[in-house]
Amino acid sequence: MTVRRRPGRFGHAAKVAAVATLVVGLVYLAVVAVIDQVAEVRLVHAADVTLGVALDHAAAAPSPTAAEQALHDIDDAPVLLWWVPAGGRPVAEAEGAPVLPVARWASGTAVPFTADAGGRALRVDVRRVATGVFVGAVSLTAVDHVHDVLVGIQLVVGPVLLLVTYAGALLVGVKAAAPVETDRRRQLEFTADASHELRTPLSVIEAEVGLTLSAPRSPDAYRHSLELVRSESGRLRTIVDSLLWLARFDGAPPVPGVEQVDLREVARTCTDRFAPVAAARGQTLELDVPDAAAPVGAPREWLDRLAGVLVDNACRYAGTGGTVTVSAWSSGGRVGFGVDDSGPGIPPGERDRLFDRFHRLGDEPGGAGLGLAIADSVVRATGGRWHVGDSPLGGASMAVHWHRHGRGAIRHPAGSRVPATAATTAGDHAAPPRPGSSPPLS
Repeated sequence: MTVRRRPGRFGHAAKVAAVATLVVGLVYLAVVAVIDQVAEVRLVHAADVTLGVALDHAAAAPSPTAAEQALHDIDDAPVLLWWVPAGGRPVAEAEGAPVLPVARWASGTAVPFTADAGGRALRVDVRRVATGVFVGAVSLTAVDHVHDVLVGIQLVVGPVLLLVTYAGALLVGVKAAAPVETDRRRQLEFTADASHELRTPLSVIEAEVGLTLSAPRSPDAYRHSLELVRSESGRLRTIVDSLLWLARFDGAPPVPGVEQVDLREVARTCTDRFAPVAAARGQTLELDVPDAAAPVGAPREWLDRLAGVLVDNACRYAGTGGTVTVSAWSSGGRVGFGVDDSGPGIPPGERDRLFDRFHRLGDEPGGAGLGLAIADSVVRATGGRWHVGDSPLGGASMAVHWHRHGRGAIRHPAGSRVPATAATTAGDHAAPPRPGSSPPLS
């Protein structure tokens, strides 16, 4: 069986870099071709100008000998000159002039033109006078030399340019693909975790139904089976609802009307909701709120969900007979909400993954590891900042602060999140101290 390996980000970046290099190479070839053509045309034009000026001086001279001398008097131009008297043979007036090229000039061919004489490329032009014709020529050796130099430079620059292009495109591709690859890896991990979490209650339900149907049972046994199925169905529904909420929130977060919500009311409401839970576990649930209002611009339902997640976790980890404190505060230009517990706390090494989906700190029953992911989405969407540290009660301290008058702070939650440890460190210096407690420790 052939195993097909999924190309990594380096392979994709290499392909993109190769395509970019190919495009740059083709553009480079087109540009140098244009440059060569333009350079050749301009050099030949310069030769034509030189040749034209020389022949004009020759034609103005009283005799062919004087014409040859006139060329030297101009600027010692390297112009070859022939004198062709009417009906006669060409006479070389310039020393070292080769045999006059084929007389295209005599057949009415447009001049100037390029001809070959003795293996040398010459640019030829004529001037007709009453007694004959002056034929002049300049060598294009300099033009060929410049062309060779240009080609040599291009052959050196071209490979270097392509190498730099490939290396730069590869580096940019790898850097650009890093977040995509990270998101893909997290998505795969999320899918695997979600499948595991969903499979557990489904397996329990399937097994219990199979046992119930395998043989007749007493009414109490049937009732027990139905209660177990209901419990697992409720857990399954909670997981699915949380996944759907996160999916909607990540894709296109619903934004209810932003209002000024008093965090004191959020803390009181949440404390009342969880009072029966704390009482059933023998826990002490305390409320610590200031006299002054602590308003924050955010949807009330989002803040209620955030508070519910934090208090639920605190009650779960505080243990039997533990203490949980729900607080809100207002200090300077900041307002905040926090929950402290007397549980085992959060080890510093676990704080980087604290808000990862399906990540749980311990083996406490209940929950699927989605609560803090939901809370983190709310905090990021409302412009809040996390503070995760150690509580004076001996356990964990989970707190969030916002700017006091931050209206319209709702933003898309898909932006990057500061890791828990980084957020804690930054918050310790930026956030006001919480009444009655020491600042969170990073």
